[in-house]
Amino acid sequence: MNDHGAGGLSAMWRALGYLLGSLCAAVVALVALPVLLVPGPARAWASWHRRRADRLLLAPASGPVRVGARRVLGWLAACTVGSLAFGIVMVLCAGNAVSTAVTVPLWWALPDGTRAGGFGAGVPLSGWGTALTLGTAQAVLLAALTRWLAPRLARLHARTCVALLSPSAAERLARRVETLTETRAGALKAHGAELRRIERDLHDGTQARLVAIAMRLGVARELLDEDPATVAGLLAEAQENTEEAMAELRAVIRTIYPPILADRGLAGALSALGSRSAIDTTLDVGALGTVPAAVEAVAYFAIAEALTNAAKHSRATRTTVRVAREDDRLSVEVTDDGVGGADESQGSGIAGIRHRARALDGTVHLHSPGGGPTTMKVSLPCGS
Repeated sequence: MNDHGAGGLSAMWRALGYLLGSLCAAVVALVALPVLLVPGPARAWASWHRRRADRLLLAPASGPVRVGARRVLGWLAACTVGSLAFGIVMVLCAGNAVSTAVTVPLWWALPDGTRAGGFGAGVPLSGWGTALTLGTAQAVLLAALTRWLAPRLARLHARTCVALLSPSAAERLARRVETLTETRAGALKAHGAELRRIERDLHDGTQARLVAIAMRLGVARELLDEDPATVAGLLAEAQENTEEAMAELRAVIRTIYPPILADRGLAGALSALGSRSAIDTTLDVGALGTVPAAVEAVAYFAIAEALTNAAKHSRATRTTVRVAREDDRLSVEVTDDGVGGADESQGSGIAGIRHRARALDGTVHLHSPGGGPTTMKVSLPCGS
């Protein structure tokens, strides 16, 4: 049998299993109807059916069903009726095909007047001639009908299930507005925290040094004619403080938008970041194309934070950083071999990464079981 034939048989068996499973589920639904009229169990039941439909259609797995209660109840009625109808049709087709295949070769052991398949519409089995010709033809016809009909009915049932349980355009829009409202609030919160941090860094560090410089220069001006040696010392201290203030200003600027991103791009900036890391870092950067500056900055800070966490908290000895462009999204994955158990509620910096990513409609997934390893995945939209 060629691959096409094997694939057709596999599709038929999958479809038969799906339809017979739906038939059994419809019977269960009728028995448990009072329970399924409650929104919670009804949504769980609908989510299970949606996952079955996704598997049959080879579609990505869907999350929990979140349509309104009326939509779920409407689906329950349609699904139960459809499952019963389609399931009974398949039982008749497949069952009669099997019974015909059994009764044809055993016609001689059956009572007189038995028809192929044992049902009234079957061909009469009066001898080997009719058994081998008309009986075999009936079995082949029923088998062919089953093979042709089962995948089509199963796909129709599954697509109907997906359509009834998928959010409407209005529901998708409402959910999108809700998500954007949450991300906007998160972005404003992150922006406010960032401004306070910058203000604190400037006030506690750079501003204090500039005040000290101004005071030393003022004293030096007053002592310029009286004590040149003291003036020289004050000027040296002022120069040292000026250099330290400039270094602090550069550090603050790097936390806003690292200049290395503008100079060397994301790949070059990550290469420099990896070389400065306190632990061994393997960097794998694919072809990224043109990436918006805001996305580059979020990716850079996310990786920098992950490397810092790996060195300070997870006792890791090695990290792996992968950055790739997947259609219109930038994918970042950072994995370390540390002890795991990362908890963003304990101030690990992951919450800040999540706020930055959500502000751009991105996502952050952290997997850090006890004992490790820790993997952080960040997905950011970057346009086409």
